[in-house]
Amino acid sequence: MDKTEASDASVPGSSPGRRTKKMKKTTRKPKTSFIPKTTIEYPQKTDEHYIQTKEKRKIILDSNYPFVDNSKKFRFKKKIVRLLLRLIVFPMTKIKLGLKVYGKENLKKNKELLKNGAISVSNHINYFDYLAIMRTIKPVKPYVLSWKNNIADGSGNLVRLVGGIPIPEGNISATKEFLNAVNGILNNKGWIHVYAEGSMWEFYRPIRPFKKGAAYLATKNIKPIVPIGFSYRKPGFFRRNIFRQVALININIGEPISVDPALDEKTNIEQLTIKAHRAVEKLAGIEKNIYEPIYAKENCLKIVAEN
Repeated sequence: MDKTEASDASVPGSSPGRRTKKMKKTTRKPKTSFIPKTTIEYPQKTDEHYIQTKEKRKIILDSNYPFVDNSKKFRFKKKIVRLLLRLIVFPMTKIKLGLKVYGKENLKKNKELLKNGAISVSNHINYFDYLAIMRTIKPVKPYVLSWKNNIADGSGNLVRLVGGIPIPEGNISATKEFLNAVNGILNNKGWIHVYAEGSMWEFYRPIRPFKKGAAYLATKNIKPIVPIGFSYRKPGFFRRNIFRQVALININIGEPISVDPALDEKTNIEQLTIKAHRAVEKLAGIEKNIYEPIYAKENCLKIVAEN
């Protein structure tokens, strides 16, 4: 019997009364076991940056800084950039990263929950992984919390135009305005992406400890957290030997994690951080992670492991 035989006996080519098999749809599962080999010397602390940036312009993050720029000029530039992203950058990102998307059905089936605003968290493993996130969750236009140095260097204008919001440090009034801006986005049904590990470590496989910022924002604004895990595939001969590509990238989207109304704020923040970290671990295909889920001074040092 032909394996692809239709189950309806009235279909031409089938015989009346013949029992046939229904083909079941199977959900694709990502290949997550590949461990990239790199010569990168990662920092000692898990939230430290190893990328050297050059300050091209002076950024003063104080209470007067426009964390969300709503000027007509800026909004016009954003529209132009969005058009270029759709036409050129997103297709190039897919090709460059060898990007495969898994779990997008979790966005579709939770559309009603997510339409009122959300926070996504992920591991940070590539210069272009935010573009992969933007491409995957479109038509949503997310914002992303960014390292101040990324805003101050040569690509800072572009980072701002794709939604980058610099994170202030050591300035209480600036932090207050920053939180007002971020809370405003979420209250207006916007989407914020947070790299909860605190820095980008290219092609690093273990999931580093998460800081509590994303969970804090989720708890304060009663918004779900969408876990996203990046994992790797082995590149083919040409990518590996001609283009010297270390790994191909999967983006894996998980089920939203909601704030528990039965818990107090402190407990919710802690539990959301743990749940989000474990979800990203699973999505990245890591069965036994080497790090604790929550970032703390006593567990923030890099653990030497095969990577």
